Amino acid sequence: MSAVSPPSVIGQALVDFSLRGDFPADNDVATAALHSEALPDAIRMLAHAKATLEAEIQQIISDTAGDVQAWIDNAKALQVALARRKTLAGDILARANDNYTEAEKNGEQQRQQTAAEAEAEVHARFLTSELNYNLQVRYLLEAIRSVSGLLDKVEQASSERRILDALRLLERTWATLDAMPVSKSCRAMQLLNARAFDLKANVHDVFDHVWSALVHVQVDTPSEGAGASGKRLASLTINETRPDEPMSLSDAVIGLKAYKEVDHRMTDLWHALDHAIVAPRMDLAQPMRRRIYVEGQELGLAVGSGLEETDTDAGLLFEDLERLLSFLAQRLPADLVQSMSSAMMPELVARIINVWMVSAIPLSLDQMATFERTLEAAQAFCARLAALHYVGFGLLTEWIESAPRAWLSTRREATLDAVRKIVANGVGTPREVEKIEKQMVSRTEGKELATATEQASDWNMAWTDEEDEDEEESQAASRARGQAKPSKPVTTENDEDGADEWGAWDDDGDGANEPAGNEPDSEAVMDTDTPADRGNDDDDDTAADAWGWGDENTSDADEQPSQQPISASPKKAKKQASFASAQQPKEEQATRQMVMKEKYHLSAMPGPMLDLISSILEDGAALISTDHESSPVAAAAAGLFGLPALALAMFRAVSPHYYALDVGGSMYLYNDATYLAERLIELVATWRQRLPSSSSMLRLDGEIAKLQAFASRAYGREMAVQKTVLRDLLGGDQNVLQGCGSGGNYNTANGTDEDAEDYVDAAVTRVRSMAAAWQDVLAPSAWSQAVGALADAVAQKLISDVLDMPSISQDEAFGLANLISKVTELDDLFPAPADDGDVNKDRVPMTSQYAPNWLRLQYLSEVLQSNLREVRYLWMESELSLYFTADEVVDLLRLSFEDNARSREVAREIAARPHPVES
Repeated sequence: MSAVSPPSVIGQALVDFSLRGDFPADNDVATAALHSEALPDAIRMLAHAKATLEAEIQQIISDTAGDVQAWIDNAKALQVALARRKTLAGDILARANDNYTEAEKNGEQQRQQTAAEAEAEVHARFLTSELNYNLQVRYLLEAIRSVSGLLDKVEQASSERRILDALRLLERTWATLDAMPVSKSCRAMQLLNARAFDLKANVHDVFDHVWSALVHVQVDTPSEGAGASGKRLASLTINETRPDEPMSLSDAVIGLKAYKEVDHRMTDLWHALDHAIVAPRMDLAQPMRRRIYVEGQELGLAVGSGLEETDTDAGLLFEDLERLLSFLAQRLPADLVQSMSSAMMPELVARIINVWMVSAIPLSLDQMATFERTLEAAQAFCARLAALHYVGFGLLTEWIESAPRAWLSTRREATLDAVRKIVANGVGTPREVEKIEKQMVSRTEGKELATATEQASDWNMAWTDEEDEDEEESQAASRARGQAKPSKPVTTENDEDGADEWGAWDDDGDGANEPAGNEPDSEAVMDTDTPADRGNDDDDDTAADAWGWGDENTSDADEQPSQQPISASPKKAKKQASFASAQQPKEEQATRQMVMKEKYHLSAMPGPMLDLISSILEDGAALISTDHESSPVAAAAAGLFGLPALALAMFRAVSPHYYALDVGGSMYLYNDATYLAERLIELVATWRQRLPSSSSMLRLDGEIAKLQAFASRAYGREMAVQKTVLRDLLGGDQNVLQGCGSGGNYNTANGTDEDAEDYVDAAVTRVRSMAAAWQDVLAPSAWSQAVGALADAVAQKLISDVLDMPSISQDEAFGLANLISKVTELDDLFPAPADDGDVNKDRVPMTSQYAPNWLRLQYLSEVLQSNLREVRYLWMESELSLYFTADEVVDLLRLSFEDNARSREVAREIAARPHPVES
């Protein structure tokens, strides 16, 4: 509660608010409570303020009294002037009214007359409209009675099954209803329309009953019937008229058109007919197909004597279908036949083509006569359809005209499926085959090759995988991507393979693949040119006798090449052989034919593939012969000759997956593809000689090249994978020998690092496992090259790691030599040639013939275990310079020996004579 303010303050606040609208600034005054004690003072102050205000007003009035009086006088004068002017205007108006009084009277009479006439016209129009309305009501009532009468007649016609009369009456009813001048929402119109629609539905139901009586498809269980039909399974009955039905089939067409159901009814009829008769007749999956019979007004399927057929002869089918379509064309009106043809022919023709015609295509020319009869029956069937005015069978006509293309497409699908089945069987049971190659070489070359490179025969498989990886890293990367191609053996300048002396085995195509005998693997037989030449061979040594020199009939399978010391350098051996050959007399340089034989294994795939290709080519040759010149598929001969290429492409596409499922599968793939290429070369040559006209159609040269490249890629990929595995087992990019002999796993018993030893053991085990896996797959020469390449990869990695070491202590050198000795145990995979009885000869393993870095690795081991004097001897007197450069040996000296005057002197001597052996 606010404090009570003095009455004077409250009064003054009321006065300020009344005069000026001011609100008390003091919050206490504004919120003060108003009590009755303060009212008298407040009223007095308000009265005083009022008196003061009135006094001020009176003072103002008195001060302005003269001006107000003048304003009052002027106002009175203005009122007098206005009254005078109003009086004058009234006089003028009175005079004007007097002048026009007579005219007004005449106008009023005229207006009254016009109003009377207008009222009479309105009344007349009202009477006319009433009369017209009554006439319209009468007409409408008569129309309603007429429509009702028509509907009564429709109902009566429907009950009497007079469908056409009912439809005509309904048509008149709709016309009358449309002409009635009344809104369709009128109650009477709604009732009439509803009744008309109900009657139309009733008439349609009656029409359905009549149509079913005239055209009826029945499917039921077999029952005894009359005539030749025996047991009837399904039937179609078409009656033009029935005694119990007033409507004929021709009249039914009018009803169908009235209901706009021609296409719908014919589509339903076809589907019913197809389900009951056509589909069972054309179902090839059924063990027995019933024949179609026609008896008077009935058509159907039946079983009975002579009414079934179990073969797939399309001629009988066309007979039944012709019987069916003739029956429909004879029994149905033309309009219905045309409509039914539109719904029936697409399905019927598609089923004929896709089921019967395709299944009738033979895969062998032996069955072509049956196919020709089928095509003739199909042509006759199309001609009959055209005579019956059916439409929509153009696809069948086109298929008959393109029968060669369809037959070729079927052969193509069968060929691809056959290839798929062949390769899906996998490697299967391998079989051994023998390869025979002939080459003309000189006598001296034969002796040198017989003694120095007995096992170095290269069977058309000079792989890029054999090249030195230190020579060109880009080629190694290309092989890893599987892009290697067959070529001559690739070796480095200092690591040539003695197999180069054999030359290109495929230069002499004659007798390249003679029938295999009972000779052992890797047997070589040298045949003389003439008997005279054989008589001059007086200095045959044991090695020459083993190769069959001098007597083409003395090829003894039990003899083996004599064992000769293998030169430490293949390049040196080659040069020496060439030099010795140049020094021989002419009779020693006479060329002889060397026959090389090797056995290897194929999978189960090449045989069926070759049989498939041969059968295709035989069919192609038969088609272009005079015996089949009138054949409907003779035009497909050129395409048939192209199927082998497609089969080989399919083989290349899908076979790698199935080969990969078998151990050594990639090598089987190499053997199979190479064998296929060789056999195809013979096949093409044979066919071009047998049938020169087929040369332009045989397109196998490119496929043979692709097969050879395919075999090369398979071999290259396998070798790249195995080399990658070996490299990973040896530490990959890391130096597996780093710290050998100084780590925590150093074995003091044998001076090796146990970690490095494990790596090397794993790599050696891997090489041996792959050698065992490929032993029963590859030919001896191919096996030697493949396993030699793996051994060379191990040697190359160890050599690289040794040369990359920052330093080599004595213990490390001893450990490295022990590791190298573990690797060189792989020599037992490449045994020396058989002993010829000379006990003084050293039996040198053949590893270096297939591993270019092998002797390099062995000399590296010698260097690591040698002192300075021995190293100098190896370089100056021995053959170390054939495998290492002077810079490499100098680097090894700096790694292995202390930097003193003696080591520097030996290094200078080695650097001064980079090629001591040649000099």
